[in-house]
Amino acid sequence: MASTSSTCRPKLSARARLFDTGHNRKTDAHDAHAVAVVAVRTKNLRVLVEDGELEAMRLVVERREELARQRVQTVNRLQRLLSELIPGVAKKDITALQAKRFLASVRPRDVAGKTRRRIAAEHLADLVALDKKIKASTKELKALVITRGSALMDLPGVGPVVAARILVDVGDVTRFADRNRFASWTGTAPLDASSGEQIRHRLSRAGNRRLNHVLYIAALAQIRLDTAGRTYFRRKMAAGKTRPEAMRCLKRRISDAVYRQLVADARTATHAAAVEQGDADPGGHCGASQVSSAVDLPPHIDTSDQPLPGPAEPTLQPQPVTRKTRTKRPLNTAS
Repeated sequence: MASTSSTCRPKLSARARLFDTGHNRKTDAHDAHAVAVVAVRTKNLRVLVEDGELEAMRLVVERREELARQRVQTVNRLQRLLSELIPGVAKKDITALQAKRFLASVRPRDVAGKTRRRIAAEHLADLVALDKKIKASTKELKALVITRGSALMDLPGVGPVVAARILVDVGDVTRFADRNRFASWTGTAPLDASSGEQIRHRLSRAGNRRLNHVLYIAALAQIRLDTAGRTYFRRKMAAGKTRPEAMRCLKRRISDAVYRQLVADARTATHAAAVEQGDADPGGHCGASQVSSAVDLPPHIDTSDQPLPGPAEPTLQPQPVTRKTRTKRPLNTAS
């Protein structure tokens, strides 16, 4: 169901607030007035559409992120207690089974040690419960991504969590004109920092940082595994780029691949919806339809075989052209 309000870009509302009469202080009332002015005067704004599937996916993604942060806190507390119980045996990335073996190997006799071991056992129980919840959330996200009809998980380094975060944050991919706009939004488009004959680019701090983070995770997975991304990363390193610069190049490459896959998924979904509505024949060719999609490279056209009409016959009579006649003046014979 389409919303009655349209999405107003922050720049447009900021301009309306800047040129408005009165003070330029940012308040809720002035923000609402600026958004209303932009919505009324701008005709090409994108209309918000409610998507229940994406909203449900967003809730699960945020829930899993909360569980992951809670797990990190629990592991840190458990590590601190284990380092006090058994000095020198704490590991950087400890699992629940490893922590269980460590606790089973120590039997403190004093009151402080027994209390410390009991609290560590409680943290261990919390860690086991959190691992189960995170695993269940990941499984649910995978099912939601598959139900959505997206093939993002076919890309190397993109799992259910990364794919779900991309789908939730991007929403409608048609709002990006091309892959360069998408890369600018994800913060993977480098900024030119050349000086003189030295040509270099620096990291962009703009864009969606959450999506930039998941693209970084995908890049790390590709470097860790035997993929084309690893070959591309090593080729950039051999060309003289530093490791951060090569990582930025790989993230931009992954951003372009994600954009192409999102456009392909949107095109597939649009075609499937057209088939369900009867706008396409059984062979898969587009029929006569007045509805076009921004993700379709060739828009829907009319299937009439009649040629276009020729130029129209003139209906207005041409106006007669009158020429001015010059009258000869008599010569003055007076001396």
